[in-house]
Amino acid sequence: MTQELFRQDAYLRETPAAVVAVGEQGILLDRTVFYPLWGGQAGDSGVLVLGDGSLVQVADTRKCKDAEGRPTAQIAHVPAPGQEALLGRLQPGTRVLARLDWERRHKLMRFHTTTHLLCHLVPQLVNGCSITPDYARLDFNMTDPLEKEALTQGIARLVSAGHVVEVGSISEEELDANPALVKSMSVQPPRGTGRVRTIRVGAPGAAIDYQPCGGTHVANTAEIGGVVVTKIEKKSATTRRVVLGFA
Repeated sequence: MTQELFRQDAYLRETPAAVVAVGEQGILLDRTVFYPLWGGQAGDSGVLVLGDGSLVQVADTRKCKDAEGRPTAQIAHVPAPGQEALLGRLQPGTRVLARLDWERRHKLMRFHTTTHLLCHLVPQLVNGCSITPDYARLDFNMTDPLEKEALTQGIARLVSAGHVVEVGSISEEELDANPALVKSMSVQPPRGTGRVRTIRVGAPGAAIDYQPCGGTHVANTAEIGGVVVTKIEKKSATTRRVVLGFA
């Protein structure tokens, strides 16, 4: 099981780690700051720094899958092509420094937090999500039209208000008693540990958004900066897609 340091500290940019294995799915470490593709958020990229300063380029990060294709608790750091000589030096126990492409990760954090603001502005269930460094989108299960300028202004207002963003957790029993906390129709919170990670935007008792979420976020909405709605699409009779970009 990979220790997922990003769960509690999304601002941790690097960590010393030990290689567990190198296989077809990628490089497995005992601990990592790299977020794997999950819940619509893109996987991180960066480098693994070897003891002599050599750099193994990590192009993507994914959850490992078992023989039946189910995600496991291990995280695979997918190396960029053409690094066979360096990969041959990564044996179990080899010490490395796992270092994020921080600029890329911070863009993902800003966009992901903005999608939570959108969930406040458009209080409908979400049936699709994609968060990349270049854009983000949410697909809402609804038939009413949406106005691009009104949503852009709403996002700007919530960003400038400087709402605190905090990581928490609730028990699986608490989630079962409050099913409306889950706002996604396509992705369900991971279970099995007894606790479910949550993200709250806004002060306790006055949150503007509160829901289970495993992704990475900024600590305050003011850190999001300029984000605008670039497009609104009618994807089907019951789906409205909102696309976000940086201003």
